[in-house]
Amino acid sequence: MKSQIEANNILEKLLDLREKVSKGGESSKILYSRFKPSQRKSAKNFVQYLAARQTDLRSIQDDLHSMGLSSLASSEGNFLNQVDLVINWLQGKPNAVIKANSNNNTLLKNSKALLGEPINKFIPQIMVTYDSDFAEDLNIINKLIHHGMAIARINCAHDNELQWAQMIENTKTAQELNNKSCKIYMDLPGPKIRTKILGKGKNDKRVKISEGELFWLAEENAKFKKRDTVIGITLNGILCQLNKGDHVLFDDGLMEAVVEEKGESKVLLMMKRVSSKKGLLKAEKGVNFPNNSLQLQSLTNFDESCLPFITTHADMLGFSFVQQSSDIHTLYEKLAELGKSNFPIVLKIETQAAVTNLPELLLTAMEYGSPAVMIARGDLAVEIGFERLSEIQDEIMWLCEAAHVPVIWATQVLENLNKSGVPTRSEITDAAHASMAECVLINKGPHTVQVLKTLKDILNKNGRHHWKKRNMMRPLAIASQFFKN
Repeated sequence: MKSQIEANNILEKLLDLREKVSKGGESSKILYSRFKPSQRKSAKNFVQYLAARQTDLRSIQDDLHSMGLSSLASSEGNFLNQVDLVINWLQGKPNAVIKANSNNNTLLKNSKALLGEPINKFIPQIMVTYDSDFAEDLNIINKLIHHGMAIARINCAHDNELQWAQMIENTKTAQELNNKSCKIYMDLPGPKIRTKILGKGKNDKRVKISEGELFWLAEENAKFKKRDTVIGITLNGILCQLNKGDHVLFDDGLMEAVVEEKGESKVLLMMKRVSSKKGLLKAEKGVNFPNNSLQLQSLTNFDESCLPFITTHADMLGFSFVQQSSDIHTLYEKLAELGKSNFPIVLKIETQAAVTNLPELLLTAMEYGSPAVMIARGDLAVEIGFERLSEIQDEIMWLCEAAHVPVIWATQVLENLNKSGVPTRSEITDAAHASMAECVLINKGPHTVQVLKTLKDILNKNGRHHWKKRNMMRPLAIASQFFKN
């Protein structure tokens, strides 16, 4: 009797949840007619999932788990259908017909279309960043494709069209030699802000700045004294948006400064923290403004100049520093002018604004086709705080799964192994976590081939235990050995 009362209570909670999710989806401002037929189911599931995630579902999950029913813990791909299945069980209708929903296969379909057919179903596709030397080195590209590189990444922030074309030509040759396919992904640089050394230390392109020291952050036209410590930035129009007390991070967060006062075309900073051993700030290092939502033009003039080459030679483009839906509309307007209105894009999530606006970014990109998302964990960690990265990267993957959008896991994957030839224990665990994504990006380095081999081994082992958030119960050797003893 007690168990029946408990079941009825859980059923009541689920019916209430279902009503909220249905109303949230239907009353949403999203007009499903704005999507192509191929994207409408994905858009609707995504909005319904968002509606559900406004509520704390943990007590419902505990109740369902105690009854041996699905706790909705891996329901992103088809949320409402999963809720209906559980409701039917609780209503004593286990054989009730639930419309077979292909949404669970939609993510796989979208991933294959954009990222290519996986060689091994347990392993995400592996993307490798090309070095400038790759334009002249067919051998290394041949080795990478032979050992499992499925996507080549060319960063348009480096080199030029002549070198890009040679990299692509080498990739095509290596594909033929290995009888394997390899897609070409090209990154737009976006408004990446980097350092210049303008005052003291200019000739060496580096300057030592100690904790507590005052220095200037300036545009190139700013006036200053030669003996001053002055760090220039590569993008104008930024400093006027800063306020006293704002934080400024340099070199992937290794140095942290605070705005003390504003001047004309420059701001006075006080170095708050120096985490590098030598305390040297060099030219060409990244600059981040974590607590300031800067107004930036995501598609720069240089980005626009790269579009004709990319749309002619690449399979997809990465949209750097995308922050709001208008950025996506602007990009597709430019693509339409080139006759490439359906060209596949990858949204690079690397700022707090992009995280906050992710639902609208996904829905906007889905209006034009089937996008992907890259979790650009380097800049993202600096922007949102390193302690939040683990939580946010998981949230991005859950939301993308609900929208049936493939995810590329990027930045510092097995980086120590790539640099020194020896991995750290923590980066092995990090690489295993990447198995929940549809693609993993590794950077260039002296041990890239070894990284590729190691990553494949890690992903293959972990991929047999997990599919997205779902734990897969394959036979365990440790269990079999126990019963042999």
